[in-house]
Amino acid sequence: MTPSIGIGAGERAELWDRLRPGRASDDAELTARVIWSALAEPGDGVAGRLIDDLGAADAIELVYRDEPFASPSALRHEATAVATAVHAAYSVRGLEPPAGVRAGFLRWQPRMSPMFIRSVFAMAAASGTELLVPDDPQWSAGFAGLGDHAPLLLWGLGNVELLAGYGTSAAMVGTRAATGYGTHVATELSAGLAERGWTVVSGGAYGIDAASHRAALATHGNTVAVMAGGLNSFYPIGNSELIARVAREGLVVAEVPFGTPPTPFRFLARNRMIAAMASAVVVVEAGARSGSINTANHASDIGRPIGAVPGPITSPSSVGCHRLLKEGRAEVVEGVDDIIRIAHGEIDEPEPLADPEDPRYGRALSALSTRSARPVAEVAKRSGLGEGETAGLLGVLLLDGRVRKTDAGWVSLPRRA
Repeated sequence: MTPSIGIGAGERAELWDRLRPGRASDDAELTARVIWSALAEPGDGVAGRLIDDLGAADAIELVYRDEPFASPSALRHEATAVATAVHAAYSVRGLEPPAGVRAGFLRWQPRMSPMFIRSVFAMAAASGTELLVPDDPQWSAGFAGLGDHAPLLLWGLGNVELLAGYGTSAAMVGTRAATGYGTHVATELSAGLAERGWTVVSGGAYGIDAASHRAALATHGNTVAVMAGGLNSFYPIGNSELIARVAREGLVVAEVPFGTPPTPFRFLARNRMIAAMASAVVVVEAGARSGSINTANHASDIGRPIGAVPGPITSPSSVGCHRLLKEGRAEVVEGVDDIIRIAHGEIDEPEPLADPEDPRYGRALSALSTRSARPVAEVAKRSGLGEGETAGLLGVLLLDGRVRKTDAGWVSLPRRA
Protein backbone atom coordinates (compact mmCIF):
# COMPACT_ATOMS: atom_id res chain seq x y z
CA MET A 1 0.00 0.00 0.00
CA THR A 2 1.45 3.37 -1.03
CA PRO A 3 1.13 5.91 1.81
CA SER A 4 -0.95 9.00 1.09
CA ILE A 5 0.84 12.22 1.99
CA GLY A 6 -1.69 14.66 0.55
CA ILE A 7 0.56 16.38 -2.01
CA GLY A 8 0.95 15.62 -5.70
CA ALA A 9 4.08 14.80 -7.68
CA GLY A 10 4.50 18.39 -8.89
CA GLU A 11 4.28 19.78 -5.39
CA ARG A 12 6.77 17.20 -4.17
CA ALA A 13 9.19 18.17 -6.94
CA GLU A 14 8.95 21.80 -5.82
CA LEU A 15 9.47 20.68 -2.22
CA TRP A 16 12.64 18.76 -3.09
CA ASP A 17 13.95 21.74 -5.07
CA ARG A 18 13.54 23.84 -1.95
CA LEU A 19 14.83 21.30 0.58
CA ARG A 20 17.64 19.96 -1.59
CA PRO A 21 19.10 22.85 -3.62
CA GLY A 22 21.37 21.55 -6.35
CA ARG A 23 21.10 17.90 -5.27
CA ALA A 24 19.58 14.89 -7.00
CA SER A 25 15.97 14.11 -6.09
CA ASP A 26 14.47 10.63 -6.50
CA ASP A 27 10.88 11.41 -5.55
CA ALA A 28 9.86 7.90 -4.49
CA GLU A 29 12.95 7.28 -2.39
CA LEU A 30 12.93 10.72 -0.75
CA THR A 31 9.23 10.49 0.06
CA ALA A 32 9.72 7.04 1.55
CA ARG A 33 12.73 8.08 3.63
CA VAL A 34 10.83 10.97 5.15
CA ILE A 35 7.96 8.62 5.99
CA TRP A 36 10.38 6.10 7.49
CA SER A 37 11.93 8.84 9.64
CA ALA A 38 8.45 9.52 11.03
CA LEU A 39 7.65 5.85 11.69
CA ALA A 40 10.91 4.54 13.14
CA GLU A 41 12.88 5.86 16.06
CA PRO A 42 16.49 6.91 15.43
CA GLY A 43 18.82 3.97 15.15
CA ASP A 44 16.09 1.38 14.49
CA GLY A 45 18.23 -1.43 13.09
CA VAL A 46 15.35 -3.34 11.48
CA ALA A 47 14.20 -0.29 9.53
CA GLY A 48 17.78 0.48 8.58
CA ARG A 49 18.37 -3.03 7.29
CA LEU A 50 15.15 -3.04 5.23
CA ILE A 51 16.02 0.29 3.62
CA ASP A 52 19.61 -0.75 2.88
CA ASP A 53 18.57 -4.06 1.34
CA LEU A 54 15.31 -3.21 -0.43
CA GLY A 55 15.36 0.56 -0.84
CA ALA A 56 13.20 2.95 1.14
CA ALA A 57 10.30 2.98 -1.34
CA ASP A 58 10.00 -0.81 -1.73
CA ALA A 59 10.38 -1.30 2.01
CA ILE A 60 7.64 1.18 2.90
CA GLU A 61 5.35 -0.42 0.29
CA LEU A 62 5.76 -3.76 2.06
CA VAL A 63 5.12 -2.61 5.63
CA TYR A 64 2.77 0.38 5.49
CA ARG A 65 -0.80 -0.27 6.71
CA ASP A 66 -2.90 2.71 7.75
CA GLU A 67 -6.30 1.02 8.04
CA PRO A 68 -7.76 0.61 11.55
CA PHE A 69 -7.60 -2.87 13.03
CA ALA A 70 -10.70 -4.22 14.74
CA SER A 71 -8.80 -5.90 17.54
CA PRO A 72 -5.32 -6.54 18.91
CA SER A 73 -5.45 -10.02 17.45
CA ALA A 74 -6.19 -8.56 14.00
CA LEU A 75 -3.16 -6.29 14.34
CA ARG A 76 -0.97 -9.21 15.36
CA HIS A 77 -2.26 -11.22 12.41
CA GLU A 78 -1.35 -8.38 10.05
CA ALA A 79 2.11 -8.13 11.62
CA THR A 80 2.66 -11.78 10.74
CA ALA A 81 1.44 -11.13 7.19
CA VAL A 82 3.85 -8.19 6.82
CA ALA A 83 6.76 -10.30 8.05
CA THR A 84 5.83 -13.02 5.56
CA ALA A 85 5.71 -10.49 2.70
CA VAL A 86 9.11 -9.08 3.67
CA HIS A 87 10.65 -12.55 3.84
CA ALA A 88 9.26 -13.32 0.38
CA ALA A 89 10.79 -10.12 -1.02
CA TYR A 90 14.15 -11.10 0.44
CA SER A 91 13.86 -14.61 -0.96
CA VAL A 92 13.28 -13.25 -4.48
CA ARG A 93 16.45 -11.20 -4.14
CA GLY A 94 18.43 -14.11 -2.72
CA LEU A 95 19.03 -12.31 0.56
CA GLU A 96 18.78 -13.39 4.17
CA PRO A 97 15.89 -11.47 5.82
CA PRO A 98 16.45 -9.60 9.07
CA ALA A 99 15.01 -10.83 12.32
CA GLY A 100 12.47 -8.69 14.11
CA VAL A 101 10.30 -7.52 11.20
CA ARG A 102 7.08 -8.53 12.96
CA ALA A 103 8.07 -6.69 16.14
CA GLY A 104 9.19 -3.75 14.02
CA PHE A 105 5.81 -3.48 12.33
CA LEU A 106 4.11 -3.41 15.73
CA ARG A 107 6.41 -0.51 16.70
CA TRP A 108 5.81 1.45 13.50
CA GLN A 109 2.11 0.85 12.96
CA PRO A 110 0.76 3.30 15.61
CA ARG A 111 2.36 6.12 13.58
CA MET A 112 0.95 4.97 10.25
CA SER A 113 -1.56 7.78 10.14
CA PRO A 114 -2.05 9.77 6.92
CA MET A 115 -2.75 12.88 9.00
CA PHE A 116 0.49 12.46 10.93
CA ILE A 117 2.53 11.79 7.78
CA ARG A 118 1.03 14.83 6.05
CA SER A 119 1.88 17.00 9.07
CA VAL A 120 5.54 15.96 8.80
CA PHE A 121 5.65 17.03 5.15
CA ALA A 122 3.73 20.23 5.87
CA MET A 123 6.18 21.29 8.59
CA ALA A 124 9.12 20.42 6.34
CA ALA A 125 7.65 22.51 3.54
CA ALA A 126 7.27 25.50 5.85
CA SER A 127 10.81 25.21 7.21
CA GLY A 128 14.03 26.74 6.00
CA THR A 129 15.97 23.50 6.38
CA GLU A 130 17.87 21.33 3.94
CA LEU A 131 17.27 17.60 3.59
CA LEU A 132 20.24 15.26 3.22
CA VAL A 133 20.34 11.53 2.51
CA PRO A 134 23.24 9.04 2.46
CA ASP A 135 23.83 9.36 -1.31
CA ASP A 136 24.58 13.08 -1.04
CA PRO A 137 28.25 14.18 -1.23
CA GLN A 138 27.78 16.22 1.95
CA TRP A 139 26.86 13.12 3.98
CA SER A 140 29.35 12.34 6.73
CA ALA A 141 31.54 9.34 5.91
CA GLY A 142 31.60 8.59 9.62
CA PHE A 143 27.97 7.44 9.60
CA ALA A 144 29.02 4.29 7.72
CA GLY A 145 30.40 2.98 11.01
CA LEU A 146 26.88 2.77 12.41
CA GLY A 147 25.79 0.15 9.87
CA ASP A 148 22.06 -0.59 10.10
CA HIS A 149 21.77 2.02 12.87
CA ALA A 150 22.92 4.93 10.70
CA PRO A 151 20.53 7.88 10.31
CA LEU A 152 18.05 7.54 7.45
CA LEU A 153 18.27 11.24 6.63
CA LEU A 154 19.25 14.55 8.19
CA TRP A 155 17.49 17.88 8.44
CA GLY A 156 20.01 20.71 8.50
CA LEU A 157 20.01 24.42 9.27
CA GLY A 158 23.18 26.18 8.16
CA ASN A 159 26.21 25.11 6.19
CA VAL A 160 25.60 21.45 5.34
CA GLU A 161 29.04 21.22 3.72
CA LEU A 162 30.47 20.92 7.24
CA LEU A 163 29.18 17.35 7.42
CA ALA A 164 31.65 16.27 4.76
CA GLY A 165 34.65 17.18 6.92
CA TYR A 166 34.70 13.95 8.91
CA GLY A 167 38.50 13.68 8.89
CA THR A 168 38.90 17.03 10.63
CA SER A 169 35.96 16.87 13.04
CA ALA A 170 36.23 16.27 16.77
CA ALA A 171 33.38 15.71 19.20
CA MET A 172 33.66 17.70 22.44
CA VAL A 173 31.31 16.33 25.09
CA GLY A 174 30.87 16.59 28.82
CA THR A 175 28.64 17.23 31.76
CA ARG A 176 25.92 19.85 31.85
CA ALA A 177 27.06 20.76 35.37
CA ALA A 178 30.50 21.86 34.18
CA THR A 179 32.98 23.29 36.64
CA GLY A 180 35.01 26.41 35.96
CA TYR A 181 37.95 24.14 35.17
CA GLY A 182 35.94 22.08 32.67
CA THR A 183 34.52 25.17 30.97
CA HIS A 184 37.99 26.68 30.65
CA VAL A 185 39.48 23.49 29.19
CA ALA A 186 36.58 22.99 26.76
CA THR A 187 36.95 26.59 25.62
CA GLU A 188 40.69 26.33 25.06
CA LEU A 189 40.54 22.97 23.27
CA SER A 190 37.61 23.91 21.04
CA ALA A 191 39.10 27.28 20.14
CA GLY A 192 42.41 25.61 19.32
CA LEU A 193 40.72 23.03 17.10
CA ALA A 194 38.69 25.67 15.31
CA GLU A 195 41.79 27.77 14.69
CA ARG A 196 43.42 24.80 12.97
CA GLY A 197 40.43 24.37 10.68
CA TRP A 198 38.77 21.53 12.58
CA THR A 199 35.02 21.30 13.10
CA VAL A 200 33.82 21.09 16.70
CA VAL A 201 30.84 18.71 17.07
CA SER A 202 28.66 18.71 20.16
CA GLY A 203 25.07 18.47 21.34
CA GLY A 204 24.06 22.04 22.18
CA ALA A 205 23.48 21.22 25.86
CA TYR A 206 24.40 23.30 28.89
CA GLY A 207 27.91 23.08 30.30
CA ILE A 208 30.69 21.57 28.19
CA ASP A 209 28.64 21.45 24.98
CA ALA A 210 27.77 25.13 25.14
CA ALA A 211 31.34 26.16 26.02
CA SER A 212 32.65 24.17 23.04
CA HIS A 213 30.21 25.72 20.56
CA ARG A 214 30.85 29.25 21.89
CA ALA A 215 34.61 28.86 21.64
CA ALA A 216 34.44 27.69 18.03
CA LEU A 217 32.12 30.56 17.12
CA ALA A 218 34.32 33.10 18.91
CA THR A 219 37.25 32.11 16.71
CA HIS A 220 35.07 32.23 13.58
CA GLY A 221 35.58 28.48 13.25
CA ASN A 222 33.28 25.62 12.33
CA THR A 223 30.89 23.91 14.71
CA VAL A 224 27.98 21.48 14.40
CA ALA A 225 25.21 20.99 16.97
CA VAL A 226 23.31 17.70 16.87
CA MET A 227 19.75 17.88 18.20
CA ALA A 228 17.68 15.12 19.81
CA GLY A 229 14.37 16.69 18.74
CA GLY A 230 12.94 18.29 15.63
CA LEU A 231 14.37 21.55 14.32
CA ASN A 232 11.11 23.42 14.78
CA SER A 233 12.42 24.33 18.25
CA PHE A 234 15.80 24.15 19.92
CA TYR A 235 16.50 22.39 23.20
CA PRO A 236 17.48 23.27 25.85
CA ILE A 237 15.44 26.47 25.72
CA GLY A 238 18.11 28.34 27.65
CA ASN A 239 20.57 27.68 24.83
CA SER A 240 18.15 28.46 21.99
CA GLU A 241 19.94 31.73 21.17
CA LEU A 242 23.31 29.96 21.08
CA ILE A 243 21.96 27.14 18.89
CA ALA A 244 20.34 29.68 16.57
CA ARG A 245 23.75 31.32 16.20
CA VAL A 246 25.28 27.92 15.41
CA ALA A 247 22.62 27.54 12.70
CA ARG A 248 23.60 30.93 11.23
CA GLU A 249 27.37 30.48 11.40
CA GLY A 250 27.81 26.70 11.50
CA LEU A 251 25.31 23.86 11.26
CA VAL A 252 22.50 22.38 13.34
CA VAL A 253 21.22 18.91 12.38
CA ALA A 254 18.56 16.43 13.46
CA GLU A 255 17.44 13.06 12.13
CA VAL A 256 13.91 13.23 13.55
CA PRO A 257 11.05 15.09 11.85
CA PHE A 258 9.74 18.50 12.82
CA GLY A 259 7.48 18.40 15.84
CA THR A 260 9.37 15.49 17.43
CA PRO A 261 10.11 16.30 21.09
CA PRO A 262 13.49 15.51 22.64
CA THR A 263 13.20 12.61 25.08
CA PRO A 264 15.76 10.73 27.20
CA PHE A 265 15.98 7.82 24.75
CA ARG A 266 16.33 10.19 21.80
CA PHE A 267 19.23 11.91 23.52
CA LEU A 268 20.93 8.54 23.87
CA ALA A 269 20.28 7.80 20.18
CA ARG A 270 21.57 11.28 19.28
CA ASN A 271 24.85 10.48 21.02
CA ARG A 272 25.64 7.72 18.53
CA MET A 273 25.56 10.35 15.75
CA ILE A 274 27.92 12.66 17.64
CA ALA A 275 30.34 9.77 18.09
CA ALA A 276 30.10 8.67 14.45
CA MET A 277 30.47 12.00 12.68
CA ALA A 278 33.75 12.91 14.40
CA SER A 279 37.17 11.36 13.89
CA ALA A 280 37.75 11.48 17.67
CA VAL A 281 35.57 11.91 20.75
CA VAL A 282 36.90 14.00 23.64
CA VAL A 283 35.26 13.77 27.07
CA VAL A 284 36.16 16.94 28.96
CA GLU A 285 34.21 16.33 32.17
CA ALA A 286 31.79 13.53 33.02
CA GLY A 287 30.22 12.05 36.11
CA ALA A 288 30.14 8.32 36.75
CA ARG A 289 26.81 8.07 34.91
CA SER A 290 26.29 10.59 32.14
CA GLY A 291 25.33 11.07 28.54
CA SER A 292 28.97 11.79 27.78
CA ILE A 293 29.94 8.29 28.87
CA ASN A 294 27.14 6.99 26.65
CA THR A 295 28.71 8.88 23.74
CA ALA A 296 32.08 7.33 24.61
CA ASN A 297 30.46 3.89 24.67
CA HIS A 298 29.08 4.48 21.17
CA ALA A 299 32.54 5.59 20.07
CA SER A 300 34.03 2.36 21.46
CA ASP A 301 31.41 0.29 19.66
CA ILE A 302 32.33 1.73 16.26
CA GLY A 303 36.08 1.92 16.85
CA ARG A 304 36.28 5.69 17.16
CA PRO A 305 39.28 6.89 19.25
CA ILE A 306 38.48 8.52 22.60
CA GLY A 307 40.34 11.15 24.56
CA ALA A 308 39.62 12.19 28.14
CA VAL A 309 40.73 15.25 30.08
CA PRO A 310 42.01 14.41 33.58
CA GLY A 311 40.69 16.55 36.41
CA PRO A 312 41.00 16.88 40.17
CA ILE A 313 40.59 13.53 41.93
CA THR A 314 38.20 15.28 44.32
CA SER A 315 35.84 16.39 41.55
CA PRO A 316 32.72 14.26 40.86
CA SER A 317 32.68 15.85 37.40
CA SER A 318 35.91 14.08 36.49
CA VAL A 319 35.04 10.59 37.77
CA GLY A 320 33.87 9.44 34.34
CA CYS A 321 37.01 10.73 32.61
CA HIS A 322 39.27 9.01 35.11
CA ARG A 323 37.37 5.76 34.72
CA LEU A 324 37.80 5.86 30.94
CA LEU A 325 41.51 6.43 31.41
CA LYS A 326 41.94 3.70 34.04
CA GLU A 327 40.08 1.19 31.89
CA GLY A 328 42.37 1.98 28.97
CA ARG A 329 39.45 3.10 26.80
CA ALA A 330 40.71 6.66 26.40
CA GLU A 331 43.99 8.52 26.05
CA VAL A 332 44.96 11.55 28.09
CA VAL A 333 44.15 14.89 26.48
CA GLU A 334 46.20 17.86 27.66
CA GLY A 335 46.00 19.98 24.52
CA VAL A 336 44.90 20.24 20.92
CA ASP A 337 47.91 18.30 19.68
CA ASP A 338 46.75 15.31 21.72
CA ILE A 339 43.34 15.37 20.04
CA ILE A 340 44.85 15.49 16.55
CA ARG A 341 47.28 12.72 17.43
CA ILE A 342 44.47 10.56 18.81
CA ALA A 343 42.39 11.16 15.69
CA HIS A 344 45.10 10.80 13.06
CA GLY A 345 48.02 9.20 14.83
CA GLU A 346 50.33 12.07 13.92
CA ILE A 347 50.60 15.85 13.83
CA ASP A 348 51.57 17.75 10.72
CA GLU A 349 53.25 20.76 12.33
CA PRO A 350 54.11 23.51 9.83
CA GLU A 351 57.23 25.63 10.08
CA PRO A 352 56.54 28.81 12.08
CA LEU A 353 56.26 32.05 10.12
CA ALA A 354 57.52 34.20 12.97
CA ASP A 355 61.29 34.67 12.79
CA PRO A 356 62.70 33.17 16.02
CA GLU A 357 65.61 35.61 15.78
CA ASP A 358 63.30 38.64 15.76
CA PRO A 359 62.84 39.81 19.39
CA ARG A 360 59.77 41.85 18.51
CA TYR A 361 57.62 38.71 18.41
CA GLY A 362 58.63 37.87 21.96
CA ARG A 363 57.83 41.41 23.09
CA ALA A 364 54.38 41.25 21.49
CA LEU A 365 53.69 37.89 23.12
CA SER A 366 54.84 39.05 26.55
CA ALA A 367 52.41 41.97 26.30
CA LEU A 368 49.47 39.59 25.93
CA SER A 369 47.45 37.64 28.49
CA THR A 370 46.03 34.14 28.15
CA ARG A 371 42.82 35.24 29.90
CA SER A 372 42.15 38.92 29.23
CA ALA A 373 41.82 40.12 25.64
CA ARG A 374 43.80 43.27 24.83
CA PRO A 375 43.35 45.60 21.86
CA VAL A 376 46.25 46.33 19.52
CA ALA A 377 46.78 49.76 21.08
CA GLU A 378 47.21 48.24 24.53
CA VAL A 379 49.58 45.57 23.24
CA ALA A 380 51.64 48.23 21.48
CA LYS A 381 51.80 50.34 24.63
CA ARG A 382 52.91 47.38 26.79
CA SER A 383 55.51 46.18 24.27
CA GLY A 384 56.91 49.56 23.30
CA LEU A 385 56.17 49.00 19.62
CA GLY A 386 54.14 51.02 17.11
CA GLU A 387 50.51 50.10 16.57
CA GLY A 388 50.95 49.26 12.88
CA GLU A 389 54.05 47.23 13.64
CA THR A 390 52.22 45.42 16.46
CA ALA A 391 49.25 44.61 14.24
CA GLY A 392 51.57 43.03 11.68
CA LEU A 393 53.37 40.96 14.30
CA LEU A 394 50.10 39.73 15.76
CA GLY A 395 48.89 38.73 12.28
CA VAL A 396 51.93 36.48 11.82
CA LEU A 397 51.55 35.03 15.32
CA LEU A 398 47.91 34.32 14.54
CA LEU A 399 48.92 32.23 11.52
CA ASP A 400 51.40 30.39 13.73
CA GLY A 401 48.70 29.55 16.25
CA ARG A 402 50.42 31.50 19.04
CA VAL A 403 47.63 34.05 19.54
CA ARG A 404 43.89 34.29 19.09
CA LYS A 405 41.79 37.27 17.99
CA THR A 406 38.47 37.84 19.74
CA ASP A 407 35.87 40.58 19.49
CA ALA A 408 37.51 42.25 22.51
CA GLY A 409 41.10 42.00 21.30
CA TRP A 410 44.02 39.56 21.36
CA VAL A 411 45.00 36.76 23.75
CA SER A 412 48.05 34.49 23.75
CA LEU A 413 47.88 30.72 23.49
CA PRO A 414 50.11 28.11 25.13
CA ARG A 415 53.05 27.01 23.02
CA ARG A 416 52.41 23.72 21.26
CA ALA A 417 54.34 20.78 22.57
